[in-house]
Amino acid sequence: MGKKRKSAGCEYCSNYVYDEDYEYYVCEVNLDEDEMARFMSSSDWDCPYFQMDDEYAIVRKQM
Repeated sequence: MGKKRKSAGCEYCSNYVYDEDYEYYVCEVNLDEDEMARFMSSSDWDCPYFQMDDEYAIVRKQM
């Protein structure tokens, strides 16, 4: 069997943002019911929407 690619945790994802109204971090991606069930049932769920939070990406593009 091949190894499953494992993404970094949510805290490193650019879709994981702080919500000032709720005062905690939330995922901005609207997961469908099946995706949410997989996310809630597995600690090593490989999120298809994971994007590394790279706050310097815009700066590099301007150079």
